[in-house]
Amino acid sequence: MFSIRKLGAIGRTYRHLNRYHRILRVLFKYGFNDLVDRLHIDQYLESGLQMINRKPREQISRLSRPERLRLVFEELGPTFIKLGQLLSTRPDLIPADFLDELAKLQDDIPSFTLDEVHAIFKEELGRYPEEIFHYFDTEPLAAASIGQVHRARMDNGIEVVVKVQRPGIENIIAVDLEILAHIAELMEQYLEEVQGHQPMAIVHEFARSLSREIDFSIELANIQRFARQFEGNPAVHVPLVYPELSTDRILVMEYVAGIKSSKTETLREQGYDLPLIAERGANLVMEQIFVHGFFHADPHPGNVFILPDNVVCFIDFGQMGRLSLKDREDFTDLVLDLVAGNEQKIVTGVLKVTVQLGEVDRENLARDLGSLMDMYLYRPLGELEAGKILQDLLDLVSRHKLSFKPGLYLMMKALSTVEGVGLMLDPKLELINLAKPFMRKIRLGRMQPGRIAEEISLTGSAYLRLLRDLPEELRTILYQLRSGRMRLEFEHRGLKSLGTTLDRVSNRISFAIVLAALIVGSSLIVLSGIPPHWHSIPVIGLIGFLVAGVMGFWLLLSIIRHGRM
Repeated sequence: MFSIRKLGAIGRTYRHLNRYHRILRVLFKYGFNDLVDRLHIDQYLESGLQMINRKPREQISRLSRPERLRLVFEELGPTFIKLGQLLSTRPDLIPADFLDELAKLQDDIPSFTLDEVHAIFKEELGRYPEEIFHYFDTEPLAAASIGQVHRARMDNGIEVVVKVQRPGIENIIAVDLEILAHIAELMEQYLEEVQGHQPMAIVHEFARSLSREIDFSIELANIQRFARQFEGNPAVHVPLVYPELSTDRILVMEYVAGIKSSKTETLREQGYDLPLIAERGANLVMEQIFVHGFFHADPHPGNVFILPDNVVCFIDFGQMGRLSLKDREDFTDLVLDLVAGNEQKIVTGVLKVTVQLGEVDRENLARDLGSLMDMYLYRPLGELEAGKILQDLLDLVSRHKLSFKPGLYLMMKALSTVEGVGLMLDPKLELINLAKPFMRKIRLGRMQPGRIAEEISLTGSAYLRLLRDLPEELRTILYQLRSGRMRLEFEHRGLKSLGTTLDRVSNRISFAIVLAALIVGSSLIVLSGIPPHWHSIPVIGLIGFLVAGVMGFWLLLSIIRHGRM
């Protein structure tokens, strides 16, 4: 897990400062100087900002703001590409036009050298790849921001792929995350429209996600768990992994020679049953979500291959979603009540699966949910698209200052993606119809005698613990009151900008004092005639005046840039 440390006034290290300047240059290049000004970044990072060109190029100015944001993320590299991909799944955070544009982000960057691959193998396994494999392809099969993939053949003839982590990626991400945390802190302070979305919490969530994605041992564990879930199921194939050859930075797994699910013409020409594949793929994703609560979070066509006998194979298990049984049950209740038109339960169902970001008007929420039901309730089932319904539901809750839990967003993205892939294979696919048996099974499972007894037991145990601990907790509170050790903490809001301003004022006063002392000292040296001389003027005095001139110009420029003389 990345540890996000607080960034100082000008960065913790030279590398932080240099990277921060790079980020600002890219923001200015693509016309986001208004955002930089609103965040008051110049108060914290004045050094060198005057030298950055703030005017975007003419051809860039013609692009839309969402397009320019995508270009910013692509130019800033791995961390920001991953951030853009995360934001593209969060319609509660950014508008729809930004979502569509960020979904185009490509995680495709130049490969790293074979020497660097050798160095990683030597560090991780103590041997070079040519010493481990019968054959190792020196040219990567694919390269991305986190790592790259090479084909190889083991001594027993089995074809495998070897995923190698990009050198230095952890340090790059760590620096970027600390800068992002600083920017998020400024957003919470200065941008009122995003404060309810808790930017700092989003950065920490992003850090957790990246920590899991760059640790290949976690991806290996994901594949093993996924394989156990579908053990004995002939409709799905899970790539074999080789733990003895895998580490945190290297992952070795079976090479899958299948056809991408998006290549419908090739599948049709080779005699595959496309409607069967679409139904199987959809059922497999819904089984992952509703039965196991552990699912592939990005089942796009590039991550779903079709093998002989219409077998479905998922690859790339770096991004996995997790849902607790309670979240699955609550979401199931919401969807079934929505489809059944149960207006009394639908508002409560929405509030159960969301987090409130502000005051919620239940009456307006009920009215909007009623309109949503009217839009879909009386249409034929074949005309309904789960992705469209989920998107409308996301837009609705966002308008009412509500936010779904992160796991539910990944689930909705997975369902929408698999529906899109399924409709390419079979335009008659009805995802909602296929989902109903899984949802009914969840609802019926709640009524099983064993489940009821378990819940009664858990609830009773919780109340017993509460009753047992209550006297001791009350005794502790009363003791603290009696001994005067009870402490109340108050949080002052809105004083941080005042403190920043005072710091800046004191810094400028100190700067001016040093400047004045330099001028006076240089004058005394000139008057005393201390050698060496240049044209009969002491050189040390001239240097002092020159330094004072530079400092005075710097101070004046800083004051003018802030608009206050």
